[in-house]
Amino acid sequence: MIRLGWFSSGRDEAARNLLATIIKKRDEGVLDVSVSFVFCNWEEGEEPGHSDFAERKKFFDLVRILDIPLITLSWKRFRATLKEGGKDEWRAAYGRKMRTMLYGNPFDIGIMAGYMLWIDSDTSVRFDLLNLHPALPGGPKGTWQEVIYKIIATRPERHGSMVHLCQPDSDKGPAVAFCSFSLLAPEYVRLWTDMDQRHGSSSFDLLSKEEMENEELFLRLRKDGERRELPLLTYAIKMFADGLVTVRNGKLYEDGKPLAGAYNLTEAVDRAIASGEF
Repeated sequence: MIRLGWFSSGRDEAARNLLATIIKKRDEGVLDVSVSFVFCNWEEGEEPGHSDFAERKKFFDLVRILDIPLITLSWKRFRATLKEGGKDEWRAAYGRKMRTMLYGNPFDIGIMAGYMLWIDSDTSVRFDLLNLHPALPGGPKGTWQEVIYKIIATRPERHGSMVHLCQPDSDKGPAVAFCSFSLLAPEYVRLWTDMDQRHGSSSFDLLSKEEMENEELFLRLRKDGERRELPLLTYAIKMFADGLVTVRNGKLYEDGKPLAGAYNLTEAVDRAIASGEF
């Protein structure tokens, strides 16, 4: 059994689904894991007027229902207490404080699933952390919204998600596993053509954030990506739980040898979705 530390900002339904799915697969005997804690960079009751407040409350309620220790540290309140220093300084200070709060809940691997705050360099070195990122290896960086903006702008042939080992540079680190889907399918061709006809092939960048995120193409990219995240993360965690992949000194190993490349789990993920397993 491996012990997981769970890091999430709890900002949406996807954050709840990811945690709930891992616990469900544990209870079904698919994953030999335990969850030592859930860490959130927001505190309970913080900023009730914030657009994500209701979703965060649902996330905190879920953590309690699952009977997992909840550890919180407001990044906003913490930053406000610092009188001096730039971005790197307060991130490092936040990381030190977070680590002291976690030491009483030991874990083997941390899972960053919808965690929207940067991880400082020291934390990424001291802990073995896996990040679920909504892009393929070598693909766009940033939030899932920013990734989709870039996908629409660059029009690659495929899109997908990956699980990678965290390193000091944000959204970088060797990938453990990934899955992808075609953007050349007839449905995507139709959606791109429709968007081009309404806005012009290069004028989408003039759309407001709200307009872009209401586009059918944007919504479809999010849906097709998000539904694959559940099985991808489950299978990636299972590789560690079963001892197939390990981490030593910030590097990935398979059967005692350096991992040659990320596992392409596209077929397994597609089968799981088609069968209704996820």
